[in-house]
Amino acid sequence: MSDETVQDLSLFRNPPGFRGRSAVVVQLWWLVQSTLFAWSPQFMFGWRAWLLRRFGAKIGKGVKLRPGVRVTYPWKLTIGDHCWFGDGTLLYSLAEIDIGDNVAMADNISIVTGSHEFRKPTFDIYALPLKIESESWFCSGCFVHQGLTIGRGSVIGARAVVTKSTEPYSINTGFPARKVGDRRVKPDA
Repeated sequence: MSDETVQDLSLFRNPPGFRGRSAVVVQLWWLVQSTLFAWSPQFMFGWRAWLLRRFGAKIGKGVKLRPGVRVTYPWKLTIGDHCWFGDGTLLYSLAEIDIGDNVAMADNISIVTGSHEFRKPTFDIYALPLKIESESWFCSGCFVHQGLTIGRGSVIGARAVVTKSTEPYSINTGFPARKVGDRRVKPDA
């Protein structure tokens, strides 16, 4: 094994403007999120959406965000109408996250737009935008990597790790997630 340094965190620096707002605004949001957002009663969906909007998020009507949802930078977040977000959901918005209408996320979902260049000793950070098309459903505990498009009506199975964009109306499970079927609406019997 080589003695070559592969990671020296003392060399790490955020690129200028990476966060999209000043350090004061970032810290203020994190304080508000940890108190006013997180401590609010479960039924106060409108309050939490209002707080996100005050920090630049674009939030549609009828959005239900549970108090345990975490948003890194709200000014990089767009959510359509009638979406649901369960407790423990992380919207790691280092880059833009664009979510369509009628998207359902269960609990403990990770939607991640950033990572690090692990082959550089400086451990450079980068971010790629992520698009989630309307009518998608994310089951408990799944993880979605940066730079992808989740196709309209996609189902992401419990504990799935999505490393590639999904086809519209596909059912995706596993690690890494792969298409295992098509989502079809069954007519009422």
